[in-house]
Amino acid sequence: MDNHAPAVRVLPTETTGDVAGRKAAVALLPVGSHEQHGPHLPLSTDTLIACAVAERVAAAYPVRLLPPLTVSCSQEHASWPGTVSITAGTLGAVVRDIAHSLRRSGVHRLVLVNGHGGNYVLRNVVQEATADGHRMALFPVAADWEEASAKAGVETPARSDMHAGELETSILLHVQPECVRDGYESADVISDDRRHLHTLGLGPYTESGVVGRPSLASARKGDEVLTALSGAFADHLRVLESW
Repeated sequence: MDNHAPAVRVLPTETTGDVAGRKAAVALLPVGSHEQHGPHLPLSTDTLIACAVAERVAAAYPVRLLPPLTVSCSQEHASWPGTVSITAGTLGAVVRDIAHSLRRSGVHRLVLVNGHGGNYVLRNVVQEATADGHRMALFPVAADWEEASAKAGVETPARSDMHAGELETSILLHVQPECVRDGYESADVISDDRRHLHTLGLGPYTESGVVGRPSLASARKGDEVLTALSGAFADHLRVLESW
């Protein structure tokens, strides 16, 4: 474990004067979830990851970091205690309201830093905003995660590392190691054929809630994934600023 890694700051501590002085033209909205992540990771895992990505990006680029959305669309995890969800319509409405509020204050570019794969509606929100002439992006996209994982030496393919596996456990070991419970070294579950996930939820495919190989996780991999994602953000920022 990397015991010297700083903990994730879920809530920004800026003042209104700080924001006014920075005059950032791009805002980052971390979007997490409150859902089971097996017996070794906290319910807030996706929020902590979204915040970790956003913080790494905000440290490298002139952007404004917003507080996260901590509950989202986790219906596929409803059979496990602790999971809380909102509907896709509610999530979409909240994001649109935030974007509208930012535009009224002069910030016309919004990046949704999504930490939960089940938030499919965010893709539609971004596409609809773009069609209406607004400037919005989704980050990281699947290709960003795949390239960052490869650079960091994550061994488990994305298909097999769906939930509480090598990737997520590695990031938590780096940014919030005290939140990772004992036992992840023997918690591997491979369940690649999940074709009825949207109909049946995740329950039929894993008893523990894990789909992946957390046994391969390390704090080093987590740090390198975040570094690679920060680098990948440059291309998304270029597209937003050139539009």
